[in-house]
Amino acid sequence: MAAKKIGVLGCGMIAERGHLPALVHTPGLVVDAVYDVNFQRSLDLQRRFGVAHAYPTEDQFWRSDLDAVVICSPAPLHLTHVLKAAESGKHVLCEKPLSESEADIEVMIAAMRAAKRMFFTGFCYRFSPSALEIHRLVREGAVGEVRSLRLTYLWNLHGKWTFDANNGMIPSPLRVGRMLEGGPMVDCGVHQIDLARWWLGSDVQWQRGIGVWVEDFAAPDHVYLHLGHTCGAHTMVEMSFSYTATATEPRSHFQYELIGTDGVIRFNREEHAFEVRNSHGTRYLPWHPEKNFAGLHREFAHALHTGEHRNMPTAEDGLAATRIARTATEEAIRDREWSSQSHPSRLCRSPANADDPCPPIELDHVELDDSPAEIGNTIFGTGSHPLRAPPGNHP
Repeated sequence: MAAKKIGVLGCGMIAERGHLPALVHTPGLVVDAVYDVNFQRSLDLQRRFGVAHAYPTEDQFWRSDLDAVVICSPAPLHLTHVLKAAESGKHVLCEKPLSESEADIEVMIAAMRAAKRMFFTGFCYRFSPSALEIHRLVREGAVGEVRSLRLTYLWNLHGKWTFDANNGMIPSPLRVGRMLEGGPMVDCGVHQIDLARWWLGSDVQWQRGIGVWVEDFAAPDHVYLHLGHTCGAHTMVEMSFSYTATATEPRSHFQYELIGTDGVIRFNREEHAFEVRNSHGTRYLPWHPEKNFAGLHREFAHALHTGEHRNMPTAEDGLAATRIARTATEEAIRDREWSSQSHPSRLCRSPANADDPCPPIELDHVELDDSPAEIGNTIFGTGSHPLRAPPGNHP
């Protein structure tokens, strides 16, 4: 069985640290080409991972005889790149979010369907052995009927501040970019939304998003999402980018809890804990990290060779998770408490001692327009979303 030729488009951190290390060790696949707008970056990864070709132009990349493409470019470019893949007859595995626009995702799905090529979303959390085991445990009724899921990921997105060339402290460009794209639910929460739908085998019937503003971006940096599934279960997803974001010794909190009629399945990353507690006793299961790119690409290889999707997250799964996450963020912005808006956060450090007046840090490097029209244009690419309720609706 000949190996399928894979091209990686976009040579940023997710390609370097996630996809390429897994792809080069996946049976049935060979990484034949890489491309990035920064050609030197392509050459660096070509040498490091032993890739046959690093193309200097995108046109050469698309004209090559690849079987499939892993798209790791920035989200605003995904529409163009998926349409090019469809035009050139290549299967696609695309990083999340598939796009910043639901309409664009629907165009992408239609184009790939017309080209008769497979189109998958890079939800690598599904393939952690722990996540796969949870899927099996739910199916076999290890805790009875699952009625409630609590999925939590609180972290600092690598910190609130960084330093410029003059050693001046400025807001982290990574953080600013992720917040302007929609914040933690859109960027990271799509994984938890996908897991809830996949574990339960049940779609979402209703939802409610509630935001908290530790910082003063348009989107909330701490979000609660409640989901009602058609099977009757309820999921609560809690996501944060502000958790210990200014701490000198930051920590995170990542946990899954599935509460059933006969017990609880619990996974905690920081404790390296994975357990089932039910009426028969307690089972302590092997713990594994929450991400697994190797498992994702083994399943991708199987799909490319057989045409069977099995557990691969489809583009439709990506669309569903994106729609839920963006709607939750829109709801949170629309219904933001008036008291929160009238008392904006001061972007400053807490005083180290009684003599430290803690002056606000000047943010000359970043300008954020908080007007409703600009919020729509900045976060979701259009001003048509109902991002805020009319002033008359507030007490």
